Amino acid sequence: MKNIILGLNAIGFNTSASLIIDNKIICAAEEERFSREKRTRKFPVKSIDFCLNKAKLKIEDLSAIAISWNPAINLEKFNLHMSQNLNYFPSMLHSTLNYIIKDLKPINNEYFLQKLIIDDKKQLDIYYVNHHLSHASNYFFSPFSNASILTLDGFGENECMSFYSGKFNKIKKILSQNFPHSLGSFYSTFTEFCGFKPQSEEWKLMGASSYGQKSHYYKLIRDLVSINKENGFNLNLKYFNHYMFHRPHYYNDFLIDYLKIQPNANGENLKERYFNIAFAAQRVFEEIYYHLINNLYKKNKSENLVLSGGCALNCLANGKILAKSKFKNIFIPPVPDDSGAGLGAAYYVSNKILNSNKKHFITHNYFGPSFDNKQISNKLKKFSINFTSHKNILDLAVQSILNGKIIGWFQGSLEFGDRALGNRSILADPRDPNMKDKINKKIKFREKFRPFAPAILEDKVSDFFEVNENSPFMEKALKIKANKRKLIPSVTHVDGTGRLQTVSHKINKKFYDLINKFYKKTSIPILLNTSFNIQGEPIVCSVEDAIKNFYLSGLDELYLGDFLIKK
Repeated sequence: MKNIILGLNAIGFNTSASLIIDNKIICAAEEERFSREKRTRKFPVKSIDFCLNKAKLKIEDLSAIAISWNPAINLEKFNLHMSQNLNYFPSMLHSTLNYIIKDLKPINNEYFLQKLIIDDKKQLDIYYVNHHLSHASNYFFSPFSNASILTLDGFGENECMSFYSGKFNKIKKILSQNFPHSLGSFYSTFTEFCGFKPQSEEWKLMGASSYGQKSHYYKLIRDLVSINKENGFNLNLKYFNHYMFHRPHYYNDFLIDYLKIQPNANGENLKERYFNIAFAAQRVFEEIYYHLINNLYKKNKSENLVLSGGCALNCLANGKILAKSKFKNIFIPPVPDDSGAGLGAAYYVSNKILNSNKKHFITHNYFGPSFDNKQISNKLKKFSINFTSHKNILDLAVQSILNGKIIGWFQGSLEFGDRALGNRSILADPRDPNMKDKINKKIKFREKFRPFAPAILEDKVSDFFEVNENSPFMEKALKIKANKRKLIPSVTHVDGTGRLQTVSHKINKKFYDLINKFYKKTSIPILLNTSFNIQGEPIVCSVEDAIKNFYLSGLDELYLGDFLIKK
């Protein structure tokens, strides 16, 4: 019998659903892609429907459901108010458990199991897996048979950092650190201080950091952290509000007085002082990050490192790990944040509980909805949109890019995760020095300091980058060779880095062939790649989403399957 597991991130930001069968990912998607509400907290109803329909399954066909949060941990303190006032009868599910758990110690410290009996015949098990254990279980779809695992985020239940050891289909916790001494919350505090939205726009702080320089803010911010030589770190909580959930901001008046500068009210108009604060926050983040990575290596001397949790989205820090540690190989999944935690929970149940032993490591993130040419043409006809059909769509797209056009590229299955990797992308010529500003201003409607990614043929990385590392999920920013930066100015950040995506012919033939055709005409094996969306919206999912974004932005052309739309 097959193990069929539905994994859910059903709490917090980026709710999602994913489906695995015998350790192989079948489909996965974030709820925001369907609801069009960016970073939604809504229960992933539409994502679940997509997964079940894609696999032609019903709920009763599932072996188990895995959820990436264990609410039993949050019941460790008896809540009399919540457990006495039963004005809503299903509150019994909380109150009964709360009364019982307070007298039951210890309980299972990895997951909480709920059993549902369906028609007296079928039993459906729902596993609520510890949040950081769910993140750590991304190890199970890594290419490694053994690894050291580091998870870092804002917090999950009561943890915000953990070390694990992975061997074959087992993982074991080495140590963990509890909230509020959180690296994710530290970074979110300065994200908000610089005028951006915490737990949402941390990548803006990362982009802005490269425009700053070392100043007195570095020492001030570094002094807010004490690093424990053998283990983790501590924040000076006097200057932080992130653990005071009733307070309006992550920062407080003490931090304002300490830095002697008011928080920035508008992230679009950063002045030098805020760029320097961003620089300092990124530098201190990296120091803590590498300290933890090196301590993990001392405690579990595998050459392989798996990183997960929201902090693993910091591609600027990720690009320096091999140089800053003794690890030889790194795996960072395309969904290290909470949107992928449900997938990790599903893999935990599959491997640790149901004892699946088949190894299927992830090679791409194209697990969302797809639309064939017939479906696309029917939609275009429905909306009376003028379009043309072409067998040589790649040649047309390359010629448009060579002519300075900015194109929408809608092909194959939607990506799972924050990075668009060539199926729901905006593409342009990386050689145009004005292209970054054009896209930021006309299409993305975002801050001018935000960089774009170089999507490069995987066998040409060493020609353009100082180190030859694979980065299939756009998870690392690496230094571009000094003599190549002028050739690709629109994808070279101010610090000389590029958040590269290495493109494989085997994984995404159509996107590879598109870049390769551009390469043959220009000797540049790179296209500018950014996600197909405008600021404030999720990446486009459907044909309708693509059409809407096309007509509401400054895109010149839209390629949907084998069809072309022009304005």
